[in-house]
Amino acid sequence: MSVTTDGAIRAPSSAEDGLYRKVAFRIMPLLVLCYVIAYLDRVNVGFAKLQMSADLGFSETVFGLGAGIFFLGYFFFEVPSNVVLHRVGARLWIARIMITWGILSALFMFVQTPWQFYVLRFLLGAAEAGFYPGVILYLTYWFPSNRRAKMFAIFQAGSPAAGIFGNPLSGWIMQYFDGHHGWAGWQWMFLIEAIPAVLLGLVVIAMLDNRVQDAKWLSQGEKDVLARNIEADAGGKTGSHSIRAVFSDWRVWMMCLIYFSFVMGQYGLTLWMPTLVRASGVTGNFNIGLLSAVPFICAIVAMVLFSRSADRHRERRWHLVAPAMLGTVGFIVAATATNTTVAIIFLSMAAAGVLACAPLFWSLPTAFLTGAAAASGIAIINSVANLAGFASPYMIGVLRDMTQSSEIGMYVLAGFLVLGAILVLMVPAKMVNR
Repeated sequence: MSVTTDGAIRAPSSAEDGLYRKVAFRIMPLLVLCYVIAYLDRVNVGFAKLQMSADLGFSETVFGLGAGIFFLGYFFFEVPSNVVLHRVGARLWIARIMITWGILSALFMFVQTPWQFYVLRFLLGAAEAGFYPGVILYLTYWFPSNRRAKMFAIFQAGSPAAGIFGNPLSGWIMQYFDGHHGWAGWQWMFLIEAIPAVLLGLVVIAMLDNRVQDAKWLSQGEKDVLARNIEADAGGKTGSHSIRAVFSDWRVWMMCLIYFSFVMGQYGLTLWMPTLVRASGVTGNFNIGLLSAVPFICAIVAMVLFSRSADRHRERRWHLVAPAMLGTVGFIVAATATNTTVAIIFLSMAAAGVLACAPLFWSLPTAFLTGAAAASGIAIINSVANLAGFASPYMIGVLRDMTQSSEIGMYVLAGFLVLGAILVLMVPAKMVNR
């Protein structure tokens, strides 16, 4: 979509499509790479558990609480972080986030007690707060509503990509570095995987532009086209435009509940994936890492296909319900699978469904939020919903300690996906189908 000089809306031209490809090729690879490292440093604790829990005597409950407490730090600092990003610019703020989380992630190699584990996980969440919603907000500065689902999916692909490359890497580091210089494999893993975050923070300072008008690699005519499209897109929105109004907007809290339901499944899967694969009969950390990558490959394919279709048809609700139901089936069958092949197939379905939900979901709130309200609204939704990242691993840890099985936990996660799908269908189509 673009506007003519008289304000009329016209269909995008091939030249305009080329301009948006130019923008995507410039900013998306760096953002995706940042998210790969961010997500890896967030969930590699799931792999560390394979050695760390035994070395330090951590129970399933202790690990689940520590894994989840990250999201309490995330919750308290998410909104202020995103508001600061909106004011000072993405370049410096995203760089600050990455450098601090890289340093904190490396410090996990020195953990010896549950309380040290809890404190560092909380601080890591506080340091990373604002990165994911900050990038979602940043993309709204460049792409109008009808182009965002695909961009959100490309960015969100960093999550399964972290699983594809990070799981085998984590397994390899833990298996082959174990005992070097007196350090355990999990200690080497935390150190080695933290270094790229600090380095990428420096790259962000050098390469990322805050807004369209700052981009020296665009001509003034190209900047004008992008700016007019964003202005026309914002002009068609009927949602809240002030920060105060966001907190009283029922639609924002509906979005929080929908995304909470999907995040329950997302982190239940990603943080416990290595444990679930090992439970199916796979031995060796490197082998577990390789097989754990398969579901994430399926997730990337699903994310791209569903998001392209959603943008092409400008239909958001059913394109979100479909992967949620796919994930539900995957969780239910994988919960009782004892055969490795069957387990991987249905874990792949679960991953494809639940991870495809995230980029599709963000097409909903960004269809009616704009201005300062977008900065605070996106952060509110992400921070509240990501409390599921605390509840989900802790719940599964407690249930595993109680039942010595993952079965009940997987059923609960499937139930949350069904709840999320039902809530999506309660959202008026005309509000989000843009």
